[in-house]
Amino acid sequence: MATNIEIEAKVLITEKEYNNVLTHFKDRVIKEYDQTNHYIDSDDLALKKLGIGCRIREKDGNYTLTLKAPMSEGLLEKDENLTKDQFSALVKSAHFPECNIEDFIRMLGVDPETLRIQTALKTHRVEVFYEDNTYEFSVDKNSYNNQVDYELEMAGASLSKAKENLKSICLRTNTFYKDNLRSKETRALESIVR
Repeated sequence: MATNIEIEAKVLITEKEYNNVLTHFKDRVIKEYDQTNHYIDSDDLALKKLGIGCRIREKDGNYTLTLKAPMSEGLLEKDENLTKDQFSALVKSAHFPECNIEDFIRMLGVDPETLRIQTALKTHRVEVFYEDNTYEFSVDKNSYNNQVDYELEMAGASLSKAKENLKSICLRTNTFYKDNLRSKETRALESIVR
């Protein structure tokens, strides 16, 4: 199981701003790809109530289970690679994979047997170099539950540095800057009609 700390600044943008950013940085695109996040929780959102996020990211035929827990700055991420069969078992029969993340969820007082995929969000991501290839940021188009939104994400060693870089990108591209504090998972879960 891999563990790391994710520190990101994020901004929700309009479709017009999204197109402006892509046009402005078209010569600095590193790569683009599609990925789908399958968000996992109980029907009463027990993990969300604890501030915990859980997802399986499907990308290029690979499946990564990730659990995110808040820290004073950023998120603690725990990742485990899954097989396609493990992913399918969760989709078809709500069988949560046996792994270290399952043990961690039990320690939180949540029964993994109550967990299932609640919703999914597909992202078309364009990764772009910024400022002499020192930093990179992501330009995302997200589709979920008949909705589409657009987002910029900048990772950094500190939240203040990530925000500073993201503000500079927004200034260069005439994009309105406002911190986005609602994660992809939160937006996708809130869009479910219950």
